[in-house]
Amino acid sequence: MKQVIFTEFGGPEVLQLVDAEEPHAGPGQVRIAVRAAGVNPVDWRIREGQVLGAHPTVLPSGVGLDAAGVVDEVGEGVAGVAVGDSVFGEGASTYAEFAVLSAWAVMPDGLTFEEAAGYPSVVETALRLIREADVRPGETLLVSGASGGVGSAVLQIARERGITVIGTAGAANQGYLRDLGALATTYGEGWVDRVRRLGRVDAALDLAGSGVIAELVELTGDPGKVLSIADLGAPEFGVRFSGVAGSVPDALAEAVDLISRGKLHIPVEKSYSLADAAAAHADSHAGHTRGRRVIVV
Repeated sequence: MKQVIFTEFGGPEVLQLVDAEEPHAGPGQVRIAVRAAGVNPVDWRIREGQVLGAHPTVLPSGVGLDAAGVVDEVGEGVAGVAVGDSVFGEGASTYAEFAVLSAWAVMPDGLTFEEAAGYPSVVETALRLIREADVRPGETLLVSGASGGVGSAVLQIARERGITVIGTAGAANQGYLRDLGALATTYGEGWVDRVRRLGRVDAALDLAGSGVIAELVELTGDPGKVLSIADLGAPEFGVRFSGVAGSVPDALAEAVDLISRGKLHIPVEKSYSLADAAAAHADSHAGHTRGRRVIVV
């Protein structure tokens, strides 16, 4: 099968498309013929060797955590899914023609493989951040870097829970944030004052790692009400870096419910081939995404 790997830590150029042995489903796992794989910032952080504590990596290594596809092997002890089912979920080395998933759900009706591949890690992260921020209905959550995949999910899940969201993004994405129910403003000079004019901030999330932790603490008045998934220096300000995943199966179940009820939709901004994985990582690293980037197999 074709698979994207890297044999050393480094930039996008270390990614290689190679012929590799097919993986097989072990106990509690399923194997899928991959139709699409989600591109997440954690993918290039792993490739760069930034997050070895949370993601121990043995070289050579595959790439990718999220995928959607068709089940073609069911491991021992697995129930509720059969060969031929279309599923989306989380596993390992998903930038490949075949991948093993350790958590999955049957895809909701009407969802394409490309769309489905963009949900697993994104929804788990969004649910975890809202939970860890301890933001309640009627309160206001500030989301810095709100137009990407996690931001898109946070905005919609928070709206469903009665939480007001202020989102920052580039000028081109202001309408997109408003369509998702957020109070929107641009980042850049004067952004703190623009946020203040929109209302009180009870909690804040840093999704972009753009050096705004001090300002988020200033706006909330409490470093304990700020979380980051993008700035490894956040703990220097007393801010938690949230990098340990919660229950992926529970997140997938909630994603299926929200998608099926029309309460959650994350658009695919751009698709890439396996051969273009390096370009996908470069674009992800550059940011300014509206929704998700995925690799189509």
